[in-house]
Order: sequence, then C-alpha cells, then structure tokens
Amino acid sequence: MTHRPDPRELRTTLESLTTEAFRPELADVDRLPTLDIARLMNGEDTGVPAAVGARLPQIAAVVDAVAARMARGGRLVYAGAGTAGRLGVLDACECPPTFATAPGQVVGLIAGGPSAMVTSVEGAEDSEDLAEADLAALALTPDDTVVGVSASGRTPYAVGAVRYARARGALTVGLACNAGSALAAAAEHGIEVVVGPELLTGSTRLKAGTAQKLVLNMISTITMIRLGKTYGNLMVDVRATNEKLRARAHRIVALATGADDEDIEAALTATGGEVKNAVLVLLAGVDGPAAARLLEESGGHLRAALGTGGG
Repeated sequence: MTHRPDPRELRTTLESLTTEAFRPELADVDRLPTLDIARLMNGEDTGVPAAVGARLPQIAAVVDAVAARMARGGRLVYAGAGTAGRLGVLDACECPPTFATAPGQVVGLIAGGPSAMVTSVEGAEDSEDLAEADLAALALTPDDTVVGVSASGRTPYAVGAVRYARARGALTVGLACNAGSALAAAAEHGIEVVVGPELLTGSTRLKAGTAQKLVLNMISTITMIRLGKTYGNLMVDVRATNEKLRARAHRIVALATGADDEDIEAALTATGGEVKNAVLVLLAGVDGPAAARLLEESGGHLRAALGTGGG
C-alpha cells in the first residue's frame, strides 16, 4: 500500500529519529571557514567504523546465512529508496566484474526503478505495493535473501520489501541507522548501525550512507570469500574486460603462483583468460580442460581443487 501519513504525524515521527536530530551547536556551521567545516565532517566520519564494529556479530551471522543460500543457487537482493537504494544498486553492480557473479545473482532494487538512480521519483519510497511488485517480478525462493536498506528504518518501500520476502520464505535482513526500527523488526536479521545525528540535519547521505556502504561491502565481499570467489586475498574470479583488468589478472596469477610472465600468459591463453583456472594450471600442473573440471567438482573453490583445504 502507499502510505500518506498526516504531515503533523510525519513531522513528529522524524523528530523522534536519531538520524533526523537537530544539533544546535552546528547552527552556525555555514559561517565557518571551509577548512573548519572539512575538519568537522572528518571528525563526524571517524565514529562510523566504531558504530559498524558494534554490529559485527549480526553482520557475520547474516553473511553465513546468505552464503549458505547462495551456495544452493540463491540470490542476494538489496531493496531501498534514495541514497540507500543507490548504495544497494552500486554494490550489486560491482559484483559481476569483481567476482564474476552471474547475471541476476546479486540484484539492486531502488524505489522508482533505474531512473531513480539519478532523478527523484515522486512518492516511490512511500509505496509498499511498489516493493512487492518489484520483488514479485523476481519470483523469490527460500534460497534468496532480501536486504532492506533504510537510514530511518521506516521507509515503506524497504519495510514492504522485507515483509513480502519474509512471507515467501526468503531470508530477510533489515539494515537501518536508528534503534528500534520497523525495518529491523520486520526482518529475520536486524542490523541497526546508530551513527547519530548528521552534520546537516536529516542528510542521511552522510554518516548513515557511509555506514550503509560499509555494511553492504562486508555482506557482499565476505559472502563472496565464503563462496570461493577469492584465493587468499586475491580476486581470482575477476573478469578481465579491459586492458587494466587484463593487467590485473596477470598480476593476480603472478602473486598466486610466482610463475614467470611467459608461463602466466600461456596459462591465461589456455584457460580463456580465466584467472582461477590459470592459477590451477600452474600450481597443479594440469591443462585448461582439467583445471575447469577440477574447479567444477570443487564448487569453484580453488583451495579445494588444489587439495590444500578450504572450500
């Protein structure tokens, strides 16, 4: 449903949120020298990692639950409005080139659709129905995960997404920046990173946005590590689609194997440029087809294919 609360009710709700709190000590911030404002902003940002750190047990539990489902073919779906939605889309968009995720494996939904990435879509964030329609188009399964993202923790689009997904058996996560949020309450896993009032009252693209990005980085990155998308701290599933990435692919193989340039190029050629396969060719002494078979049998985990543990 589309919520149209009484304006006075909405103002009262906003006034109760930590992320919307007014800070009288900053009322003259516009009169300060630029360097002083920069120092203020920098000082504000220093508290964000600690706020995220306080929620690491919840984040780790989410990662393990997400990874278990994705290993069975499930998808990771972010849903949010405004800045929160854009951060989800950004994280999703970066997974294919970094981890060679399949199309649709990590999805970012923003209220109002793709155009809302650059233009505000009137009323989209207030619609639970819109969230339900966006998720219905994905035909959710119990192996999927839906992460609702909202600084306030009350955005109808994010809350509606989580409620709809949970009703269909999907794993649900609510990421908010206020304690006691409706979003966290609606989800199976709630992550509330309370970073406090913003430098500019209510501008949650600042500390709240930074906190959300840090948490989304953790969820996607550590999930991909658990899925075998890395070898140590090397991005062995990186997709080499341009000259810079081809150079990075070569360097990753070098770091993983210690082989010389000629052997690395031969291995990359033999494996169609697949970094993980090339590493296996060099370390296991197998040919390209054998490397592909070993990786398929190990579920894509390079350490397991090498017989060195992990997986």
